[in-house]
Amino acid sequence: MFSSRQLERATYDSVAFRFIAANDHPDHDTIATFRRRFLREIEGLFVQVLMLAREAGVLKLGTVALDGTKVHANASRHSALSYEHASKLEAQLKAEVKDWAAEVADSASVPDGMSVPEELARREERLTRIAEAKAKIEARAKERFAREQADHEAKMRARAEKAKKTGRKPGGRPPQPPTAGPGPKDQVNLTDEDSRIMPGPGGGFEQAYNAQAAVATGSLLVVATDVVQAANDKEQIAPTLAALAALPEALGKPEAMLADTGYFSNANVTACAAPRSRR
Repeated sequence: MFSSRQLERATYDSVAFRFIAANDHPDHDTIATFRRRFLREIEGLFVQVLMLAREAGVLKLGTVALDGTKVHANASRHSALSYEHASKLEAQLKAEVKDWAAEVADSASVPDGMSVPEELARREERLTRIAEAKAKIEARAKERFAREQADHEAKMRARAEKAKKTGRKPGGRPPQPPTAGPGPKDQVNLTDEDSRIMPGPGGGFEQAYNAQAAVATGSLLVVATDVVQAANDKEQIAPTLAALAALPEALGKPEAMLADTGYFSNANVTACAAPRSRR
């Protein structure tokens, strides 16, 4: 149960929740504010739970399994604005602003009851919001290009090293370099701009986040978590290893990590081997 409204309701309906809340009934706004304010402290409590589990002999950090799941965002994918559509709207609104400016010069052609300044202000406001949305899409595209360019260069270096060792040109086509700049379908959600369009488990796409969980296989206790915006899991091995390394030494160190093929890459294998992990 995560919803602050459900938690508030449970303080009335559930005996366990009434006991924990000392028969008080905090408002859901109070619960939500408390969570935001003390998030770091709450994270520390979960580490203390792991310490207690370790002392009780329940937790052993031997093999850790990592997997991800898509979590629905509180936004519809239909609220997203693509770069192509934003550009078309921008051009349309600019043309309308130009036409309305011409109407000002000819006040006789303005329909009764219509305010030209108000119409201009409304379109200018929409143009500002569209420009902000396009700027966010362009910034994301720049970050994506940097990642893809680094990946491309790593692949080219690997091909060059293979050619040097074998003395022969590697088979297959060389990897294509990434394209800079936003694509026509790159988009931002106007309701929840932090969420992303991701493939859904049953097919199709949804507005979501990618939640990661590392679980100790012997006890099924969650030992590390994260929520990311990347649709695939390839970039989540290194952050998970860092989160596991940041756990208290008293919990021990993981000996092996299990992950499906969605996490596979040469860089991830190298990262797992560095801290004596096996994949």
